Amino acid sequence: MRFAIFDKKLVPEPLLSEPQTTQTIAKIGEIPQPSRNLHFQYCNDVRKRLIGKQLLLDEIPHTLDEIHQHYEQGYITLRKGIVFEKGTPRCQRCGNQKPHLFSSFPCSRCRELCTYCRKCIMMGRVSTCTPLYSWSDSECQSARETANLVWNGTLSFGQQVASDEVVKAISTNDDLLVWAVCGAGKTELLFEGIRYALSLQKRVCIATPRTDVVQELTPRLQAVFPQIDVASLYAGSPDRHKYSPLTISTTHQLFRFYQAFDVVIVDEVDAFPYSMDETLQYAVQNARKERSSMIYLSATPNQQWQKDCRQGKRNFVTIPARYHRKPLPVPELKWCGNWDKKLKQNKLPPNVMKWLKIRLDMEKQALLFIPKIELIPKLLAILQKLDSRIEAVHAADPERKAKVQSMRQKDIPILVTTTILERGVTFPNLDVAVLGSEEQIFTASALVQIAGRVGRSAQYPTGNITFFHFGRTEAMLQARKQIQNMNAEAAKKGMIDIE
Repeated sequence: MRFAIFDKKLVPEPLLSEPQTTQTIAKIGEIPQPSRNLHFQYCNDVRKRLIGKQLLLDEIPHTLDEIHQHYEQGYITLRKGIVFEKGTPRCQRCGNQKPHLFSSFPCSRCRELCTYCRKCIMMGRVSTCTPLYSWSDSECQSARETANLVWNGTLSFGQQVASDEVVKAISTNDDLLVWAVCGAGKTELLFEGIRYALSLQKRVCIATPRTDVVQELTPRLQAVFPQIDVASLYAGSPDRHKYSPLTISTTHQLFRFYQAFDVVIVDEVDAFPYSMDETLQYAVQNARKERSSMIYLSATPNQQWQKDCRQGKRNFVTIPARYHRKPLPVPELKWCGNWDKKLKQNKLPPNVMKWLKIRLDMEKQALLFIPKIELIPKLLAILQKLDSRIEAVHAADPERKAKVQSMRQKDIPILVTTTILERGVTFPNLDVAVLGSEEQIFTASALVQIAGRVGRSAQYPTGNITFFHFGRTEAMLQARKQIQNMNAEAAKKGMIDIE
């Protein structure tokens, strides 16, 4: 779309009453913003759809005339979708600045060769002629909502310390890393901080890289804050246009938000794809208000963050123990020889087979992590001779959810899996092995998460975690050291029971 500037206001070309000089919004210097007319009767639906958002015109189910009227009265702001810095394009929605992730096409709307961002095109096309529409402030003047916390649980000592730090960070608009071991109960320690923020009429977002975590967290948060209508955002979500003081969202959906939240809680900050994608990190930062707090949750912060914590450059709190006060199971490192060569001979290393047979004899469930999907057919051919109920799962498996549920119902004794199950799943009584733990995909972070599947239940707080390898790696040693360090810190603080 092209715009004219008339009477110090932008006017979309389709709404011009007479011919005017027009240009794309990317070529306009400073975009004029009319002052707010407090006597104007704005449309509440427009406000709820745009408050704290940055949307394309095609995403707003109102006429151009109505949207422009709100702009003229000072209630809607327009920002450039694409800006150029020294001739290089940058997407204002996702922050992409990589030249190869931009392209051009002959645009019928602006009648020019239009540059657009390929990085976030799955959210709708941002180009040099498409503005991003927002409400002119991020405060929703709706009725005050009560934020009573309905939860009868008790926090452990470590959870309580972290909960107090979360409340403190929210009260002072500071950032905080909660470095908590797998199974520490990170969700519960957030409850008081969320309640505190909501009581101050602050808007809270919990962002996580994965849809299944959003779908799991939504009913839990709705149950403890029953008077809040929680918004749940993921691809295809019916809540896409819902305004709520408490939003649970995938990090991808935050591309549509702009200076919306007073508190952003980023779960699994170390997880793929968030940890590897600068545009997702940009989206999270873009969604927070200028004065706000950011709470990061991680069991496995990257090496730089760990270094920053040690050097006092990052505000953090640790929970080095699980709520059941038992030490974290420490991985055993076992050499198994050239397992890949064995597998090509339709065999497994003897110590791996022995480990698996012991679990079957004990009737104790197990996960066997593998580095590549391609290994599954050969592995199943071998393992199903031991027990026909053994199954395998991977990210593209259409029966993934059903198999995980069968595992929970104890219908599957051993589940072979890629790293898709390294986090986000809990089975109460479990042993875990990694085959080929020297492979590059098994980073220190991944191995700590995999080890964290063991001993999560208070009823079964122990278990075996074994890394079968064809040569030790730094990642294996780092993972074991991190777990040992957490146990040592927990013991020193009196947070685990030493027998």
